[in-house]
Amino acid sequence: MKITKILVALSFLFAVSTANAGELTVTGSMEATYNSQGGSTTGNPLGTDRELKFSGSTELDNGITVSVYQDTSDNLGYGDNKITFGNVMGMVDIYVGADGSPVDAIDDVTPTAYEEANGSGSGTLNDIGGLAGEMGIGVKFSVPVLGAVDFKYIPKVDGTENADNANSVDANASVGSGESISIKTNLADVPVIGAFLDGATLTTGYETDEISTVANTSDIHDITAAINYSVGNFALGVQRKLHNEGETGTAADEVFYKDLAIGVSYAVNDQLSISYNRYESDRHNNTTGVNPTQSTSAINIGYTIGGMTIGFQEASTDDAGWVKDAEDDSRTLGVSVAF
Repeated sequence: MKITKILVALSFLFAVSTANAGELTVTGSMEATYNSQGGSTTGNPLGTDRELKFSGSTELDNGITVSVYQDTSDNLGYGDNKITFGNVMGMVDIYVGADGSPVDAIDDVTPTAYEEANGSGSGTLNDIGGLAGEMGIGVKFSVPVLGAVDFKYIPKVDGTENADNANSVDANASVGSGESISIKTNLADVPVIGAFLDGATLTTGYETDEISTVANTSDIHDITAAINYSVGNFALGVQRKLHNEGETGTAADEVFYKDLAIGVSYAVNDQLSISYNRYESDRHNNTTGVNPTQSTSAINIGYTIGGMTIGFQEASTDDAGWVKDAEDDSRTLGVSVAF
């Protein structure tokens, strides 16, 4: 494989280069929430989340930077990791690891003061970017006009995160490979019309996952495009998403979703912001008959004090879970601290 050969050659280059003294930092975050569900049993509404992140970096004599990232789960167990060789040939970053995917990072990039419209549990969430937890190799670079490009290749989408000197052997043997790419374009850089598009950003992404190598099956496909525009204290974003779940059985019908996300936010001052967010999801599933549009509307408030953020969301969902007349409302108050 060409990209593997490139990495091997670069590894030799790194091996014969001298590294300067590096540094290690530890950061993290904690959050406490109060979440209540309208029309259903809430039970204990209190919840917490915490995360630690270990980051190390150094620089080689040839100008290439080397950085490593490791995070933890809530119980401080092994989480995701990524090793990045930066400024290769003065223009490319090459990374190896399982810390997200390019499309997972742009699942919903519309502006919000606190959470996505369905980010606090109202409605049924349908994410794109299912390759987020897969071990792969990626590259990041910038192209004039086009903007920032992030591409990741996963040799085997089998859900394993191998240690060094190991491989996943025959885990989930019936799956294939995966690819994920995102492009972020500053529309002000577009020739001729860019002068009229200052403050606007176009974000696009595509991901494919070969969930089955069996004949007459189909792959998972995700595609998205978002336009965000900011002027003064206002920000507006619109995003379209298509998620096709593929087909793992020859007799099954493909299920796919067409989603629309909208966000409008206003920064009252440097600390306080408010937003209105809406999320609509159309499910196409021939086996369920009627597929009404699930729609979620939410009001968000965010207030920042140094490293602490206080957030509030009031969300309401109609035809929840794509079931006619089903409702799912939620109210969430959260306090998070970054350190």
